[in-house]
Formats: sequence, C-alpha cells, structure tokens
Amino acid sequence: MTEPQTPRVAVVTGAGSGIGRAVARLMLAEGWSVALAGRREAPLKETAAGHPEALVVPCDVTLPDGVTHLFEETRRRWGRVDVLFNNAGIFGPSGSVDEMDLAGWENTLAINVTGAMLCAAEAVRTMKAQEPQGGRIINNGSISAHSPRPLSVAYTVSKHAISGLTKSVELDGRPFGISCGQIDIGNTRTEIMDTIGVGSGALQADGSRRVEPMFPVEDAARAVLLMAGMPPSANVGSLLVTAAGMPFIGRG
Repeated sequence: MTEPQTPRVAVVTGAGSGIGRAVARLMLAEGWSVALAGRREAPLKETAAGHPEALVVPCDVTLPDGVTHLFEETRRRWGRVDVLFNNAGIFGPSGSVDEMDLAGWENTLAINVTGAMLCAAEAVRTMKAQEPQGGRIINNGSISAHSPRPLSVAYTVSKHAISGLTKSVELDGRPFGISCGQIDIGNTRTEIMDTIGVGSGALQADGSRRVEPMFPVEDAARAVLLMAGMPPSANVGSLLVTAAGMPFIGRG
C-alpha cells in the first residue's frame, strides 16, 4: 500500500491580487496546502475560491502580532510551514530623493522591508521548531533590486534591502535546513504595471516614455513554484524573470 504523502504547506503573503494570487492558486492546483495572507479578507476569499486546502488569514504584515497570528493559524491547521512566499509589497510614491515625502518613504519600507523581515522571522522560528526541521523562504524582489526605474527611490531601496535579507536568511538558516532564495520579476502583467504606465508608456532614463512588453502573471507563478518545489538538497538562490524584450539589459 502506498504511504499517504505529507501535505506541503505554504504561506503566501499578498495573496489577494497579482503575483501572490497567481502563486497561491497554482500551488493549490498542484496539491499544496496554502495559507493566504493579505490586508483585505474579500480578495483573499476570491483567491481561495472555496478550495478545501486554502486558509484565509487577513494580516497586515507591518504588525508583529498580525504576522504571529498568521503563522499560529497555519500551524494550528497543518502543524508546519514548508515554504514562505514573502510577496506582500507596494510600489510606493514616485519621486527622486529630494522630492520624497517622508510618510510615503516610511510606509514603503514598512511594508516592503519590515513586513518581509517579520514574516521571515516567524517562518524561521516555525521551521526551526518543526519535525522534520527546515523549510524554504522565497522573497519577491524585483528587477529594481538590480537596476532602478526613474523616480522610484523608495521602491528601489526597499528591493535592494530584500537582497540583503535574502542572503542573511540563507546564511543563518543553513544549520537548520532552512534555505532562502529571491525571485526578481520584471513586467509581469499585474495591477502595479498600470501604476507605472508600462502598458501606456513608462518613464525611461532619457525622459521619454515607452510602452514596454509584459508577460502573463501565471508564468511568473510557475517560476516561483519551480523554486518552491526544489528538494531540500538544492536551492535557487536567485532567479531573474522578465518579459522578453523589456528594457532591462541596457537600462539607464
């Protein structure tokens, strides 16, 4: 008789829209048990679509108690966490460093950096304590972790910080079987692309505006699932996925 497989448990933040929604839905379709986190309950329920292995947990990742509750609920349901997709984030205010509103700057860093740190910390605590020990954290960076868009200082700084978080978690997690990698995605077709005008004309380094190619969010989700499904003996430390032909190589 075939032994029943232990469920693979993932936590996906920012699961109410965009890349987070696509990743959560693909994981559920591929047999994962998934805790869906986000600020608003209604979009999370839309993502879950009544799937029996989806757990909806409204959560503001900038609030430590909320993040603790998210992982407590996940452990209560399934007893462990195998993968965290650390995805919640915002683009933040547009502007150069001398134009930056302090409140907008602080809000961007609170969500994109502090929120990611709080979720990684809870995931590591869980992964250290569970049996078998270990797990995987996948941080959603951006091609802005490599090369900025014009007038995006808050977002760009936050995504460079994610690269440091990824490397530190990977290093410190080694003795406990915890790996960490980063996916940097460019121009997948999501709501944030409308914010920066990719489909109508995004600002370029020379001051011009250019309609840029995009690719389906479902393809970005497949790349995340590739990272999530690696065996414990392997880790994808860095994965860069962009729309073919977008202005990244040579940007600036």
